[in-house]
Amino acid sequence: MPGKELSISAEHITDAILFIRGHKVMLDKELAGLYGVTTTNLNKAVRRNLDRFPADFMFQLTKEELGNLMFQNGTSSWGGTRKLPHAFTEQGVAMLSSILRSKQAVQVNIEIMRAFVRLRQLISSHKELTKKLDALEEKYDVQFKVVFDAIRQLMAPPVPKARKIGFRVKDSIRGKLRSGYSLIETA
Repeated sequence: MPGKELSISAEHITDAILFIRGHKVMLDKELAGLYGVTTTNLNKAVRRNLDRFPADFMFQLTKEELGNLMFQNGTSSWGGTRKLPHAFTEQGVAMLSSILRSKQAVQVNIEIMRAFVRLRQLISSHKELTKKLDALEEKYDVQFKVVFDAIRQLMAPPVPKARKIGFRVKDSIRGKLRSGYSLIETA
C-alpha cells in the first residue's frame, strides 16, 4: 500500500469527540480504529509511556460514565469491553502521535487536531455572535425585542424530547379502569 492516501471523514472524527467531565475527549476504542491498531495495543503503548499522559491528557471512565455512554448510544453492550475505556483530551491525542509513529498515525493525528480546532472555532463564533446580539439589543429599543427573542431561540441548541418509559394503555382500557371495571375475568 505504498503511496496510498488515507481518507478520514472529518464528520466521523467530529462525531467521535465526546464531552465528558467538562472536556472534549476521544475514547481509546475510536482512536485505535482510526490509527489502525487494536485497542489493546494502543493501551499497551500508553502504559509503556504513562509519564507522558497526566490526568489532564487522559483518564479512565467510571462504570457510571460508561453506562451513560451506552445509554446515549442505545447499546446494550460496548463491544465486549472488559476494561473501562480511556478517554484522551486534545493534548492526550497530540501526545499519542509521539508514541505511535506510523504514517497512518501521523495523518490521523493531523485530521483529529483539525477537528478539535474546528470545534473550538465553532464554539468561539457562537460566543461572538451572542455578544454582538447583546450589543444590538442594548442599542435598539423595545420594539425589536420580539426579533431578538426569536433570534435567541434559533441560536439555542434543540432540546431533546424525553421519551416516556413504560407501557402504553389503550384509551378504551383506560376508560374502563377509571369507571371501575375489572380487567381480570373471573370464572
